[in-house]
Amino acid sequence: MHAHPPADPSTVTVSIGPLTVEQVVAVARHGAAVELSAASLTAMAESRAVVDALAHDTHPHYGISTGFGALASTHIPAARRAQLQASLIRSHAAGTGAPVETEVARALMLLRLSTLATGRTGIRPATAQLLVGLLNSGITPPVPEYGSLGCSGDLAPLATIALALIGEGEVVDSSGTRRPAAEALAAAGLAPVVLAEKEGLALINGTDGMLGMLCLALYDLEILWDTADLAAATSVEALLGTDRVFAADLQALRPQVGQATSARRIAAALAGSPIVASHAGPEDPSVQDAYSLRCAPAVHGAARDTAGHARTIAERELASAIDNPVVLADGRVESNGNFHGAPIAAVLDFLAISVADVASISERRTDRMLDPARSRRLPPFLAHEVGVDSGHMIAQYTQAGMVAELKRLAVPASVDSIPSSAMQEDHVSLGWHAARKLRRGVDALRRVLAIELLTAARAIDLRAPLLPGAVTGAVRQVIRTVVDGPGPDRHLAVEIDAVVGLLEAGAVTAAAPLDDAPTERRTTTDADEDAR
Repeated sequence: MHAHPPADPSTVTVSIGPLTVEQVVAVARHGAAVELSAASLTAMAESRAVVDALAHDTHPHYGISTGFGALASTHIPAARRAQLQASLIRSHAAGTGAPVETEVARALMLLRLSTLATGRTGIRPATAQLLVGLLNSGITPPVPEYGSLGCSGDLAPLATIALALIGEGEVVDSSGTRRPAAEALAAAGLAPVVLAEKEGLALINGTDGMLGMLCLALYDLEILWDTADLAAATSVEALLGTDRVFAADLQALRPQVGQATSARRIAAALAGSPIVASHAGPEDPSVQDAYSLRCAPAVHGAARDTAGHARTIAERELASAIDNPVVLADGRVESNGNFHGAPIAAVLDFLAISVADVASISERRTDRMLDPARSRRLPPFLAHEVGVDSGHMIAQYTQAGMVAELKRLAVPASVDSIPSSAMQEDHVSLGWHAARKLRRGVDALRRVLAIELLTAARAIDLRAPLLPGAVTGAVRQVIRTVVDGPGPDRHLAVEIDAVVGLLEAGAVTAAAPLDDAPTERRTTTDADEDAR
């Protein structure tokens, strides 16, 4: 089952180390507190000693005694290096546009702190502790939408965070008030830092924005895959479909792990359904259901498997130390390319394709319920008084519009690149862009599924006196807590948004749990073993 954060996040303190997806969500979305372990503080102090020693070396060391990017060959005197670090942050905080969501900014802060805690960046422990203070005080810099190319890290977004650490720029405090950073820090009992050698780079050279958005999307999508299975089952019932195609022996002929999971869940949701039983057997005139019903496990399952692979990539990244240069265990400071966002960007794009596909098949099921030529004796558009009422006609338009948008959002960002920094940074991942469009996609998928569930619940009501099964009946019942049953036309947008709210809260999957067929989080290795 899903590992949701506790209802009261103040009861949770996340110790910074290799984080889980669920811990990222707990801190970024639910405000859980964070702390640095004694081991992390020791590791940071040890690597800082290495940087301090190199700061006095006559040989140049990138990020310590040189400029940055295309200016890496420029030696900076010791007396100017504090200004160098501050100038780096000020110049790189060059984002523009509306601020991203607070949970994305908090994920940026948390994941940068996670890398700092590895002791591979040369940061001073006190600087990392200030980042802890911002998170725990609910102080969040407003990170602009545009600025990252997803290589050399999410530079502009992370520089916006770092600007607050030096007491500059603006932040949003725990009350939601936007105010000068220095003022908010003082009110929280925090003091800004003066950055020392290497610290500016350590604060901005990471893939934290795109990774944070990947973690948030994975968490939400895991719930939405379950929701899609419930929606498909409810639509099968509403359309007088068969449950025979979801049988385990049929699914075993194609040993795809995600497909088997979705088929098992749909079958469990339809178990004991009086509606399904009412037309089962030789008297059923239909030979086989349409693809949007019969092939739901294949489409939903492919999405599950895609998310399983994406989670594997996320977990590897969560265990990484992303910075350039890095301080190695033997004391060497080496440049590297680990800040390139390609691994994350690729799975973000992959997930966007699956999101579009699951939404597309959902819309087809909805349309079928509204068409009297295909709905098996349901009234046109599920209207109360055909002609006077339009029923759910335009809800399907809304679905179709979102599906069209999702198809555009499925165009990969990671295949694009644009050179920067005087051609020193001549290939970039655009992973931030992939993450931003996936966030839009997750929201649209939730809305598409909400419309299918709303429509299927109405269709099931119109099948009375036939009754739904226990699980699908529970789905209908939770929808009826916010939306009335069939009747004359009402303001439909309000009803759609009410069901969207249920999905955002996880109320539908909570009301209709399939404990006999739980969703399993799998790594690629797990899936390979099961396939064998």
